[in-house]
Amino acid sequence: MKFNTKTIHGGQEHDKAYGAVMPPIYQTSTYAQSTPGGHKGYEYSRSQNPTRHALEKALASIENGDYGLAFGSGLAAIDAVIKLLNPGDEVVSTNDLYGGSYRLFTQIFERFGIVFHFVGMENANTIENYINSKTKLVWVETPTNPMMNIIDIKAIAEIAQKHQILLAVDNTFATPYLQQPLDLGADIVMHSATKYLGGHSDVVMGALIVKDKALAEKLYFIQNASGAVCGPQDSFLVLRGIKTLHIRMQRHCENGRAVAEYLKAHPKIEMVYWPGFESHPNHEIAKAQMKDFGGMVSFTTKGNNYEEAIKIVENLKVFTLAESLGGVESLAGHPASMTHASIPKEKREQTGVVDSLIRLSVGIEDVEDLIADLEQAIG
Repeated sequence: MKFNTKTIHGGQEHDKAYGAVMPPIYQTSTYAQSTPGGHKGYEYSRSQNPTRHALEKALASIENGDYGLAFGSGLAAIDAVIKLLNPGDEVVSTNDLYGGSYRLFTQIFERFGIVFHFVGMENANTIENYINSKTKLVWVETPTNPMMNIIDIKAIAEIAQKHQILLAVDNTFATPYLQQPLDLGADIVMHSATKYLGGHSDVVMGALIVKDKALAEKLYFIQNASGAVCGPQDSFLVLRGIKTLHIRMQRHCENGRAVAEYLKAHPKIEMVYWPGFESHPNHEIAKAQMKDFGGMVSFTTKGNNYEEAIKIVENLKVFTLAESLGGVESLAGHPASMTHASIPKEKREQTGVVDSLIRLSVGIEDVEDLIADLEQAIG
């Protein structure tokens, strides 16, 4: 199947009971057994649930993986990946990454003896300086949050394979519509399915997709043992969202391009971060590993004034000032005070998250309305 067909049919089958086209919501915690251990593949819904199972098969399909796992949130999915490690193991991570990921790494797992190195990966070879015999995982976001940096997944994968360490890629911003990291050599793909996969700002969920059976079995064990699973209602909502992923992403990309080009020409805007610009660092890599450039755009104002940035996001009317991203509606955020507030000011500014940085999740509205809204808010 080609991708657009996979979003609708990949890994799916009609319900065996009545032929329902959409998988039913199996709102149950347990399942009847004819004899101890005698059941139809489901015993207890933390371990298995038919609605979640349908979603996990769909997730595997759209990422060209063999095994999918759904969790209660994106951070729960990341938590499961880090639980593959042991005290003393080391991780090389993107330095420009989601603040929640940074918080989980530094404030939770560092206390258990796991060592994290936060590294700029615009040049893939940089990471070799941080790899030693204790390194077990490379953690990559691309495009990064919120600076939209592009990291060469194929090049990082070759380095990881050379040193026999795992490569995990947070594919939330790009989605499998734009890039498929497993095909580029990654071992694990992670999604905050809350974002583009769900697509309607009505669910919180995380996902992992892998190809290797032994790795999948380790992650399934962690998923069941730690219990951070999603419920059947949420599974149903993301299944529904995936079916329109391709058409939503096409419009996100079209609108994102128009908004980025508008901002780049605006006299009050200093910098615009969007991988589609030829001047963007690693633009050629983005062209090679992505189908398009996405609907996420960040920008700074001239003078880098904190109060001015706050005023802009407060004045927006079509864009909603809110956490999160990837919904059909356009959202605006101020990373320094919102999504990246957990990162110390000195560290976030080293990666470009300055006081005036504004991050836009460009939705699928009429782009003329979005540009008019930015015009009145920026002034």
